[in-house]
Amino acid sequence: MNQRLKVMAIASSGGHWVQLQRMQHAFNEADIVYVSTHKEYKPTRPNDKFYSVTDASRWNKMLLIKMTGEVLQLIRKEKPDVIISTGAAPGLAGILIGKLHGCKTIWVDSIANIEHISLSGRLIKPFTDLHLTQWPELAEGKTLFKGTVIS
Repeated sequence: MNQRLKVMAIASSGGHWVQLQRMQHAFNEADIVYVSTHKEYKPTRPNDKFYSVTDASRWNKMLLIKMTGEVLQLIRKEKPDVIISTGAAPGLAGILIGKLHGCKTIWVDSIANIEHISLSGRLIKPFTDLHLTQWPELAEGKTLFKGTVIS
């Protein structure tokens, strides 16, 4: 009996969430757990597990610490095999914590980052098993271009 892969897909609200949703077909053969900063997204994932975490950024350290703790609890609870994120802060926290818990990690930098990889993308790069950009001009070294999720 084959066990299904468990994927935790993490994204902030707005464009990060939209891009993550555009990849949902890639998870058809997996058990998927979604995590976002916008609890109102839950109805968009009626057949999947969904959790919301505190919205935080580098500008509010206390909220960043709270959000990181929430992501840590979810990873310990759900025990995903793979963590994928399109950004920003909750994805960075998820990939870092996931890597420390033995998860495979995938970062897909936002298509909005035309001239350079995002700050979160640059910071998390050493902790990713797969680091992707949506712009061929930004592919370099470990950062690969495999196409876009929004065309």
